[in-house]
Amino acid sequence: MWRPRLALAVVCLPLAVLVRWGAPAVDSGALPRAEETADRPAAPRPYVVPRVAWGADEQMVREAPAYVDRVRAVVVHHTDHVNGYDCDHVPALLRGLQRDHIESEGWDDVGYQYVVDRCGTIYEGRGGDGAHTVRGAHTKGFNKETVGIAALGTFDEGTHVPRAMLDAIAAVAAWQLDPGADPHGRVRLTSTNDASRYPKGAGATFDVITGHRAGYETNCPGDALVAKLPLLRDETERLRDATELRRG
Repeated sequence: MWRPRLALAVVCLPLAVLVRWGAPAVDSGALPRAEETADRPAAPRPYVVPRVAWGADEQMVREAPAYVDRVRAVVVHHTDHVNGYDCDHVPALLRGLQRDHIESEGWDDVGYQYVVDRCGTIYEGRGGDGAHTVRGAHTKGFNKETVGIAALGTFDEGTHVPRAMLDAIAAVAAWQLDPGADPHGRVRLTSTNDASRYPKGAGATFDVITGHRAGYETNCPGDALVAKLPLLRDETERLRDATELRRG
């Protein structure tokens, strides 16, 4: 969770980007090998605005990225920005987020792997090679097998959560979760940090799609977004089921 440090009036290059659904066409004359089928994601990759488009400062990044072998859970966050931002100004907000995570928090880069704005646009957070899932710094003690998706805004009790934002979060979750993961299921993870809700080395059971507060002492992602977690699980499962039907 991050305290905003930029005014929303910052001028930046507009990005008119929408979530793009669907996967590239497959040549029906060439069936995938069994190992390719097993490794491919359970849902197509939605369009993600790359770091270069929002102006990430690669010179600020402190260490080379590390990667996760598998994604067993998705952790939903909010960033603590005000909610009335103009979506054209999001790149400037992300540049401020990166500076704060590195300079104030002392992290190597943006903590979250993905950030989603209220218009439903998905942005690349922490930088990686583009082919593997980078390891984030979003949930202390539980970054090893998880992906952090941050909703740009503050979603305390009674706050409206835009449907476009929820759909985008679900699209990332459907794509990133291991093919065998159940969006409505539970998963056992092991803490790697005493500063989490669980001492280092202790096991803890989480919902496969959960909120930041489940693993760390925080209000994040806010009561309003926590109340939407059942909907996110439903939509994530729907997207994965639809993909399976299309693939036959």
